[in-house]
Amino acid sequence: MKPNPKISAAVAAILSASSTAMVFAAPADTVTTTATSGELQEVTVTAQRRSENIQDVPITIQAITGEQLKQLNVTTFNDLLKYTPNVTSSGNGPGTGNIFMRGLGGAGFGNQLQSTTGPFPNVALYLDDQSMQFPNRNNDVYMVDMERVEVLEGPQGTLFGGGAQAGAIRYITNKPKLDVTEGNASAGYGTTASGGDPNHNLNGLLNLPLIAGTLAVRAVIFSDNRGGYISNVPGTIAFLPGSPAAVSGGNPIANNANLLETNSNPVNVQGFRLSGLLKINDDWNLLIQQNYQDMRADGYFYAYPLAPSGNPLAHYQLTAFTPAHSKDRYESTAWTLNGKIGDLKAVYAGSYMVRHIDGEQDYSNYVRSAVGSYYGCIGTGAGYFNSTNFPVLAGHKLQCYAPVGNWHDRVQNQHQSHELRVSTNEDYRLRGLFGAYWEKFVIDDEVDLSYIAIPQCDPTNLAKAQAGGPDCLSAVGPVPGAFATDPSLRVNMNNAFGVDAQRGYKQTAFFASIDFDIIPKVLTATGGIRHYNYKEFEEGSEWYTESTGSGLPVNHPNGACTAAGLCGFPINLSKSESGNRERANLSWHITPDIMAYYTFSQGFRPGGFNRTHSLPDGTVFLAGEAPFLKGVSATKQFNKPAGYHSDNLINNEVGLKSEFLDRRVLLNVSAYRMKWTDVQLSLFDPVHLGNTIFDINGPSYTIKGFELQLVARVTDGLTVQGSGSWNTTEQTNAPCLPSNRVSPGNPTPIGQCITQVNGLPYTNPYGVLGTSPPFSPPLMFNLRARYDSTAGAYHPFAWVGASHIASMRNEPASFPDGNDPAQNPPTTTLLRYTIPGYTTYDGALGVAKDNWVAQITGSNLTNSNAATNLSSGQFIKSAIPLRPRVLTFQFDYKF
Repeated sequence: MKPNPKISAAVAAILSASSTAMVFAAPADTVTTTATSGELQEVTVTAQRRSENIQDVPITIQAITGEQLKQLNVTTFNDLLKYTPNVTSSGNGPGTGNIFMRGLGGAGFGNQLQSTTGPFPNVALYLDDQSMQFPNRNNDVYMVDMERVEVLEGPQGTLFGGGAQAGAIRYITNKPKLDVTEGNASAGYGTTASGGDPNHNLNGLLNLPLIAGTLAVRAVIFSDNRGGYISNVPGTIAFLPGSPAAVSGGNPIANNANLLETNSNPVNVQGFRLSGLLKINDDWNLLIQQNYQDMRADGYFYAYPLAPSGNPLAHYQLTAFTPAHSKDRYESTAWTLNGKIGDLKAVYAGSYMVRHIDGEQDYSNYVRSAVGSYYGCIGTGAGYFNSTNFPVLAGHKLQCYAPVGNWHDRVQNQHQSHELRVSTNEDYRLRGLFGAYWEKFVIDDEVDLSYIAIPQCDPTNLAKAQAGGPDCLSAVGPVPGAFATDPSLRVNMNNAFGVDAQRGYKQTAFFASIDFDIIPKVLTATGGIRHYNYKEFEEGSEWYTESTGSGLPVNHPNGACTAAGLCGFPINLSKSESGNRERANLSWHITPDIMAYYTFSQGFRPGGFNRTHSLPDGTVFLAGEAPFLKGVSATKQFNKPAGYHSDNLINNEVGLKSEFLDRRVLLNVSAYRMKWTDVQLSLFDPVHLGNTIFDINGPSYTIKGFELQLVARVTDGLTVQGSGSWNTTEQTNAPCLPSNRVSPGNPTPIGQCITQVNGLPYTNPYGVLGTSPPFSPPLMFNLRARYDSTAGAYHPFAWVGASHIASMRNEPASFPDGNDPAQNPPTTTLLRYTIPGYTTYDGALGVAKDNWVAQITGSNLTNSNAATNLSSGQFIKSAIPLRPRVLTFQFDYKF
């Protein structure tokens, strides 16, 4: 169907009047005009893999143009969240966390091990046609020289595949212009309230035709430094009262005197994008793009309400005992060939990306916990390294070491994709889009958890131990013969536990979408389908400083236990998933300015694996957990599954897209009901289910929601806009943890619910009927008002806005309550907290003249320290606070 010119004009007029308002579309070649110019541009999006008017697309879309991103000072995903209702995140620092949409939230995690253990996200993230999503670490693309950002809500499984179960976010970049030489330079400086360090940014753009009308390049370079605001203050850490170390080991105490630092968490992002566009002939062109981005964040981005000692801390403070950093670098190459073959349009898009992630954080609070303290001592009376487990220690004096440890996670991700799309003439009454897609996604993850201060058995320490001195432990590492990025022993790092694994998948898919105008320009029916096949794999090994039967970890040379094939297990897992996902739409243009629609759509995300002892021949050894009686291994009732399969979403949606009052008011509303089944759920419960995290398919949810988007041009200079979402999300079934371990000692019949573990009643971990999933606030909204005026050659402007998010939980309702005194300190990284709702306020004052714009932008104007997330991810309650108030002066010059 051809875009309706009246609707296009109306939307463009509103966009022109409100250049900082969130809008519902952005064109492929948008030219933002002033409020008084009268030059209206057609507004299009590519949400359905073709250019079309936003008001003709039968789904809910949020979009922000590149010019608006600049005026709102939006460069990171956390900035974007303020302007996109119905989108939340579980982030706990730059570039971390999963993105959620329409209440389809999942458990929050610490950053460690997530590249191996975390399920894939259910919201797809794209830079143009390049997929950027990643388990618990979606790529935080720096938003400079963007054409627009599109937020496509609801399942997009037919056109965007398995990652777009709940929706998709697309970063669309500006492309080279063949006949224009232009550039832009921008610089900014800002102050941070609450004693935070200053911020500064600098970026430049150049578009240069090399052969007029045939070949052009476009280059952008950027650097952004955000000052820190979290301080590491003096503190001490010791084992808990009643532990062996506290009772008879002298309870050694550590302090952090050598790590004290004010405003310890600066973030620096640098990078460039280089694009080249070649017009081969009137029908064909080739676009090649190279991206590079390097982010480095030091320190910690959460604060502790209480220090490990129990003393209260001020806002923006914590007591950490090891250094921390997060490095995230990616390089990507993408190419797109566009052309025509007769009446057919053809697009081939390919990309290749390599991403490197390197992070480390303090894990000392795990070492002092009831679980971790077993590794703090060695000798008579120790929790684990004692004479009962290791007879060689009989009569040896108890030796305890201060509870200080860390984790270090190193990740490399390679992603390659190829897509071919062919579409018919868009003017035809019956028209179609057909495509094929192939991708390979690989993650190499190397994680070292180093929290055993007991000396390693290098030649010197081993000689001392054999002479009656302090006992030592044999260094461990990846299982010999298993896949390993680094197969060496983990020496000189107090390594207690680790994983070196590779996971990923290959996907092949075919998709089609057909449109038929039942009544031309009035009533259109659309149907689509996608067939997919995933081949998933995980290989590598997990290791640990345990082997009670052999005795090899204690007072034996480094590597003795690993060389014997003990102190770890290999991982060799693979499976495949295939299926179809469909969608259907009916669009009715009641008038040229009003469209109603109904959409049915399906979404999914692929499954994965748990770290499971498995051999190349397919033999799998499942780990038993949940003993009916405490300390009686023979009564274990549950085998951790080797993997989990895809979960699924069905969406039914109705909507109205309209404009009124001579196209001065734009109103879009939508209502939806979604069914989310076999939801992937992560469990980590050392007390009942073992000391490693694993994933399962668990409950189902029903989501009912409503969304409204409004822009009103009140006067020629004043524009008001608002958008909001309301969701009610309820768990509709309550599956239990079933007995599945065939063993003479298991007293619970196979298939029945496990109701007792360790001799005590056990609470079902799969959720509570009628409750909502994590990170699914019932209400989100934002409001904005902008006023533009003219004073001679100058054009002053001002805008102010508010953004609200209601309270939500960080974990499912069935998870342990983090406020329970029994969870102080925590026994798991997945404690449940309620994150209170909050409202933030932003604004700006500025002036434009000719080719320059100067403005002062304020974010978090009330200097709220509200928590965006609460977590026990590092075995201590932590709050991820809003960044304090930032005032930024920004100057832009175009040439």
